Amino acid sequence: MALALLTILTAIPVAYCYPTAFQDLELNGPKNRSSIKFLAVGDWGGVPQPPYITPVEKATAREMGRVAEQMGADFILALGDNFYYTGVGSVDSPRFKDTFESVYTAKSLQVPWYVIAGNHDHAGNVRAQMEYSRKSSRWRFPYYYYELNFRIPNTKKTLSIIMLDTVMLCGNSDDYEDEKPRGPLHAVDANRQLTWLQGRLAQSKADFLLVAGHYPVWSVSKHGPTDCLLQRLRPLLVKYKATAYLCGHDHNLQYIKEAGVGYVVSGAGNFLDPDVRHWHHIPKDSIKFFTGQASTMGGFVHAEVTKDKLILTFIQAKGTSLYRTVLPQRDMEQTGQT
Repeated sequence: MALALLTILTAIPVAYCYPTAFQDLELNGPKNRSSIKFLAVGDWGGVPQPPYITPVEKATAREMGRVAEQMGADFILALGDNFYYTGVGSVDSPRFKDTFESVYTAKSLQVPWYVIAGNHDHAGNVRAQMEYSRKSSRWRFPYYYYELNFRIPNTKKTLSIIMLDTVMLCGNSDDYEDEKPRGPLHAVDANRQLTWLQGRLAQSKADFLLVAGHYPVWSVSKHGPTDCLLQRLRPLLVKYKATAYLCGHDHNLQYIKEAGVGYVVSGAGNFLDPDVRHWHHIPKDSIKFFTGQASTMGGFVHAEVTKDKLILTFIQAKGTSLYRTVLPQRDMEQTGQT
């Protein structure tokens, strides 16, 4: 289902205050629709040698197409590490065709893909990925960080999704050492993004408020919790009653519920990792679901936002729904934003 031109509030040099404008979905399906549906997949970016894709990416792409057709998908959130292992060099890179256009070919996936960069993308030319937005009808990557705002059809409810560049915020990571972000390359850029984010969260009156980045806040797997995000992002998510935070980076599917916020790890688009070395490094009893077994052949998340709830379904590439959870709309009275 195509989207009408919607508001994309991109970052600007200083955090100006401006009102949020919500746009309507263009309804190609039933006119009485009352929800927004989307897929979230991270770490889907193939490999730099022929055939430029992995069996996991191929299987996941096939199942994404089936789920989008059967359950519906108005758009897709691409959560970073879009091109392994060093991003792309230019807007003319053949990787856009080999790892993206030629893989996600289902008619149901010809919808907007809202993109953010991961650590492997930052090893290449992230600006080239942004420029590709002008060459592709579905690739949407206006800036390192930006905001999406929708009205939920046939309701008076709204959805905002804030897309972050967590590599700019926290720094790149070394996959061959301790795999932890090294701190931002440019502190001014990191602080500018954080100021923008805090301003958008503080002003948000959306009934459902999602934040998406590449690095996890909480994770039980190989990379574990991201200290930088625990210090800089988590307090804002809790304070402003974010509905959920979506990310990739660890190559599996996880759901963690902590301090009222749902934490979704959807990084099984290209590789799978069953590692749970950080199982005891997250708050007790907060992990609700985990899978990283090779037998699943990959996976992703389907989300549906209705007038009063967010339904998250974790799906494996072999065609099975593995886990489902429901989150309520924000309590605006507690945010002090009524």
